[in-house]
Formats: sequence, structure tokens, C-alpha cells
Amino acid sequence: MSTKRFYSGLAFCFVIALLAAPFPHIAMWVGFLFAAYSVIANDSIQTLGTFLAANRERSAWTLWCFVAGLLLATSFFSWCEYGGDVTFQRLTAKGFESAPTDFTFLQVAAPLFLLVLTRKAIPVSTTFLILSAFAASVESIGDVIGKSLSGYYLAFACSLVLWLVTADWTRTMLKGKPARFWYPVQWMTSGMLWSVWVMQDAANVAIYLPRKLGTYEFCAFGAILAGALFVLMKNRGGEIQEVLTEKCQTTDIRQATFINLVYAGILYYFKVVSPTPMSTTWVFIGLLAGREIAMRLRNDSDRSWRHVFKLVGKDLVKVALGLGVSILLAIWINPVVRQEVAEMLHYVPIAVSQVGF
Repeated sequence: MSTKRFYSGLAFCFVIALLAAPFPHIAMWVGFLFAAYSVIANDSIQTLGTFLAANRERSAWTLWCFVAGLLLATSFFSWCEYGGDVTFQRLTAKGFESAPTDFTFLQVAAPLFLLVLTRKAIPVSTTFLILSAFAASVESIGDVIGKSLSGYYLAFACSLVLWLVTADWTRTMLKGKPARFWYPVQWMTSGMLWSVWVMQDAANVAIYLPRKLGTYEFCAFGAILAGALFVLMKNRGGEIQEVLTEKCQTTDIRQATFINLVYAGILYYFKVVSPTPMSTTWVFIGLLAGREIAMRLRNDSDRSWRHVFKLVGKDLVKVALGLGVSILLAIWINPVVRQEVAEMLHYVPIAVSQVGF
């Protein structure tokens, strides 16, 4: 898509958000529609990135049938298991348990800012950007940030150790062309990862909707997400795919399988730990960073240390920038957060003066 066409379409969407905002029942579906595509487009690098990179020769229809089918099956399970809740109870955490009853223009338009950052290949945390616009308190945002940072550290440590320990095995494994059995295995691990991601990040799009969906609402939910996935498959991930393909050996189906398996395990662990939403983007960036450093330590990469640290640092700067933008947007968009931050800033000078500074 050309730059001119992209920004013209974006401007049109901002107008739609402005017109829909005063009407809650319309605004929630418009916001959900924007979030469905923008969240999937930005987060595709984490879950479908290796899948798309390793299946470049497959048709978009084939890939879409696979990922859309899993999305609908996973969401349907949650919908049945939790009485209409499609988020696996991610939105039962403190600060997110109540569905919005009215919307501001900026809340409806929040996903559109995410589209701009995705266009620039910045892997922003959709959890921070979207959920922060609806958080009931600063504390709930802090909980999300704390869990996300712990996810980065754990993913970094796990991937560093795993790729160091398995270096000899992967050297042998990567010799020659991959055997045919790797292809179904890679699809299996991709499907497992995609389902676990849906369990974690469905909350980022469902935040606009009632916490319990009726039958027709669930059908609309599934149809919109499946449509967004089809556009993504046609675009083969878009510009954000660069974050993955520039890493060492990520297009090899065997390495892609291993990455999927480790990432899915970490995400499932955090799903079990607590219902608090988290940034899966931070987990993925931590995993890639640990892997790059481990491969360089074992001389499985021909890249210099300078190049490795440049890649790792660039990704960290991008997600940190995304976090900063998300917090600023949360303060700007969310009146509750804005008021709490203003009160905190008001008390800081008083506290400082009391200790004699």
C-alpha cells in the first residue's frame, strides 16, 4: 500500500471514530474493528512471523484457513468455558473488569495510532496502548507493566540458556535441507503458539466489547477478526515482519519451530501465573535478544558483537519508545489516569519540600 493511500485511509478512519464516539453501541464496534486489525498487524511478528517467513511459498488462502480456524476454535472454547467471555478471563483483572459504557473520540481512535507505529515497523505493546486507554487506575497499568517486564527478563534468560545448551544439536540439525517431517511439526508449533497468544491478547481487542458476548455478538467478533487475519495473510505480515527476518536464521523452518515452542511455553506459563494482562511483545523481543547473544557466544552467527548489540538495542529502544507513547496516550485519552497522574505530580513537590530539598 502506498504511503499516500495509507494516510488517506487513516484520516478517513479518524473521521469515522469522531462520528461514532457519541453513540456507545456503534463506538464499541468501530473501536473493536480498528483494534482487530491494528493489534493483529502489530503482534503478528511475534506469533505468525516465523510461520510466514518459513512458508513464503504457500498461498495466502491456505495460511488464512489455518490461522483463522485456530483463532475461531480457541475463542469458541473460551466463550463456552467462561460463559460468554472470549478473553480467557484476562479482563477480570483489577481495573479492567467493567466494560466501558461510553467512549471518547480518542478511545475509539487509539488503535489507529498503533497502525502508524506498525507502519514504521515499531513493535509496540498493544497491551499498553489499547488497555491503558480503558484502565480504571494507574495501579492497574503498573501491574501490566510489571508483569511485562518480568516476561522480558524471563524470556531473555530462557532463550540465552536454551540456545547455549542446544548449540551443538542445532548445528547438526541445520545441516542440509530440512527433512519433510519438519513442515508438519512447524505448523503444529505455530498453531500451538497462535492459540496461546489468542488466550493472552484477545483482551486487547475485546476491551471495547461487553465482558459476556451473546451468540450474534460472538459471531461478529469472530468474523471481524478472521477478516483482519485475511488482510494480514495477503500482505505477508507487512513492514513489521522486518523485525524478525533481520535476525539470524529465523527463516529456517527448523529454527522457526524451536522459537515457536519456547515462546509458546513462556506465554502459557504467564497465562497460568495470573489473569493480569501483559505485553507479549516484550516477551518476544526478550526471547529474540537472548537467542541472538547465545548464537554469537557459540559462534553460530557470523555477525560481529557490534552488530548483535545494535539489533538487540534497536528492538529494545523501539519497544521502550512504544511504551512511552502508550503511557502518554493513556494520560491524554483516559481521564481517570490523567487525574491520578495530576494528583501524584501535585504531591511530589510537597513531599520534596518536606524532606528539605
